Amino acid sequence: MGRNNRTRKFAEMKRMIKARDGRLNPDSKRRKKKQEVSKRSLKDGKIIERQLPKASSALFFQYNEQLGPPYHVIVDTNFINFTLKNRLDIKEGMKDCLMAKVTPYVTDCVVAELEKLGPKYRIALRIAQQLERLPCQHKGTYADDCIVNRVSAHKCYIAATCDRDLKRRIRKIPGVPIMYIADHKFAVERMPDVFGNPKRMGNM
Repeated sequence: MGRNNRTRKFAEMKRMIKARDGRLNPDSKRRKKKQEVSKRSLKDGKIIERQLPKASSALFFQYNEQLGPPYHVIVDTNFINFTLKNRLDIKEGMKDCLMAKVTPYVTDCVVAELEKLGPKYRIALRIAQQLERLPCQHKGTYADDCIVNRVSAHKCYIAATCDRDLKRRIRKIPGVPIMYIADHKFAVERMPDVFGNPKRMGNM
């Protein structure tokens, strides 16, 4: 004998919500949310204190007050390499871009990275050794984390890099301009208009 397959008709019977259902009462949802918040904030009967990152006092106004001539620029490893490829002078190019006195800095880890790259980058290493040196307290020679930490701690710096990942990380830090190379020139993004917006001036 064959199987008697009975197919259930679609939407044959609608399901009814009872009047006592909690989904119909908005006050019950609020109570549940309050209970969840109280459970999160209380742990073993003690209130958990959440520490939010403090905003820098330099960003009290709409722009970073610690920026201004003479400018301080932290240079990345690949920025030095790209200046050599484009045949640009770091100090003169920065002066022409920012139209003010500029002091380029390089960290110990950037110099260590260039030393690791070998004799192919000896000219870039020689240029880096002529710049102002910032000592590093961390272990290793990874420069990206060092630059991000310095720029977030001290708002007086402009970060000079052509690395996309490092740019993406620095853009998350408020009030820090980024210098890069475009059309064989130095350019700046996120520079406040109070300082004349040198990006437009550099591209004229």
